Amino acid sequence: MAPTQRVRRKSRERTSASAPRPPLKVALALQGGGAHGAFTWGVLDRLLEEPWLSIAGISGTSAGAMNAAVLADGFTAGGRDGARAALDAFWRRVADAAAWSPLKRSPIDMLLGRWSLDTSPAFIALDLMSRLFSPYDLNPIGLNPLREVLAASIDVDRLRRAPIKLFVTATNVRTGRGRVFRNAELTPEVLLASACLPTLFQAVEIDGEAYWDGGFAGNPTITPLVRESEADDIILVQINPRERPGTPRSAAEILNRLNEVSFNATLLKELRMMALLRQVADPGSGEGRRWAETRMHRIMSDLMVTLGHSSKLNAEWPFLAMLRDEGRRAAAEFLDRFGNDLGACSTTDVDILLTEC
Repeated sequence: MAPTQRVRRKSRERTSASAPRPPLKVALALQGGGAHGAFTWGVLDRLLEEPWLSIAGISGTSAGAMNAAVLADGFTAGGRDGARAALDAFWRRVADAAAWSPLKRSPIDMLLGRWSLDTSPAFIALDLMSRLFSPYDLNPIGLNPLREVLAASIDVDRLRRAPIKLFVTATNVRTGRGRVFRNAELTPEVLLASACLPTLFQAVEIDGEAYWDGGFAGNPTITPLVRESEADDIILVQINPRERPGTPRSAAEILNRLNEVSFNATLLKELRMMALLRQVADPGSGEGRRWAETRMHRIMSDLMVTLGHSSKLNAEWPFLAMLRDEGRRAAAEFLDRFGNDLGACSTTDVDILLTEC
């Protein structure tokens, strides 16, 4: 996508700081990216401070799906404050679960102030073994520390009655297609399926079908937000950079860029379809109107370009807290620059994707 910009700008005076703003329904699209999902946590934490923003629906994949489920569960139990507290508790549990993990930065990385695990002996060993052995060889009983974290962080029954519509994507291993799970279908296993990297974890079986990470099929899936949520504004929280300067040359850099390209491909394809439908669909009063009137926005940070692939497995609390703070900063900057455009016009131009081959 093109850099954030105002499109179809409407003449609108800035809302007075003293005047309460009328509620506006928005939908959120949350990308996956392992520990980088803590950036999304920060974005959500800041957006929840705005009483005029009403979250109608969230589509999420992998870490984005976990953020979505935890937010909706906390919101159902205790409103905005409950959602913020639930997200904080979830990411602290993630850090606590990783406290005894060998996947930590090496002394060299710490000395140089790097967040990557590129020189971590445990990461190097895991990376090499994952190229030779499958998770069925290395982890035959299918242990996943996030299973207990999720079980402690969400209430399945509460998610079913949550006022926020949830859409979680996982990839069916047999068909290669994405499946979107909704509130009534969500369980910790579904969230694990959405985050199941096939080189690290065994496929998660749901209803007799095996599932892998949803990023292969939709990162995140946008269509349900257009068709099923009541919001005309979609805010994409993007943590996988679309563009990266230079040509990767080391094995780690090449792998990192391959992951970014593959996990962005499905999102870009869907946004391109959205742009096309907006041009050709009959506005009318049905689905054509929904596509024509949907407004797109994006929150991201240049910091994500500086973080390597291995840092997605870094669950140290200082790293997660740094990402949270950066997410809050990025969301605050978005609201300051484009808050008055929400409900009025898009601030990200998806139509430009139609000019790309």
